[in-house]
Amino acid sequence: MTRTVGPSQLRRVDGKRTITLIVRPPETLSLEEAMTQLETLVLPDLMAALPAEASININGNANRMKEAIVDMASNFVLALLILFLLMTALFKSAKDSLLVLTVMPLALGGGVMGLWALNLFAFQSLDLLTMIGFIILLGLVVNNAILLVDQTRYAERKGTPRREAVQQAVRIRARPVYMSTLTSLFGMLPLMLMPGVGSEIYRGLATVIVGGMAISAVFTLVLLPAMLRMGEEKSRQAITPDLTESVLAQE
Repeated sequence: MTRTVGPSQLRRVDGKRTITLIVRPPETLSLEEAMTQLETLVLPDLMAALPAEASININGNANRMKEAIVDMASNFVLALLILFLLMTALFKSAKDSLLVLTVMPLALGGGVMGLWALNLFAFQSLDLLTMIGFIILLGLVVNNAILLVDQTRYAERKGTPRREAVQQAVRIRARPVYMSTLTSLFGMLPLMLMPGVGSEIYRGLATVIVGGMAISAVFTLVLLPAMLRMGEEKSRQAITPDLTESVLAQE
């Protein structure tokens, strides 16, 4: 009689015997980084030691993470398309809709910078809720830009030159922009800063929104007015003949 070690059960996948290895990465290592290390450092050595007919499949959270990334990418593109179509219908101008969408790269960069700053003090991976935070950010940052574009076009329809219309829009809408931004920031700061059980679940989402809203609010009042003034000379030349004709009509 020989005492030895053997499996408690034999599992088969597609008629082949399988061995399951459960890998649990440390808390300071994100799942994506763990997958990269497995695929580059571990799997090549395992495949070299296995026979030719053997294969390796990665399942569990790693497989679900890839599916979640694909779904988030498609949802992000769909949300962007819906925003563009909705604003085009409201503004009745695709150009104005594109102007509003120019604040989004700044907001996304602010969200990434917020995650980078948070990781200097506490580890935060790019999990599913953090990705959802970027989608939520799209709907929040366009509000300030819509206020500026709408006020500018309203003043231009009243006959105000574009330069003065932009200045008037910034002067009138600056306070609402800062008020809406500050309410969003202070509403998300407790989720970002307060410790406690389960706080790490929503910390990434709150950090993305705080960083994106802060950066976009600063640059919205700088970048967007500059872009609104594009074509200022053409609009001025278009207004001048109208004024001349009205003066001649009065005479």
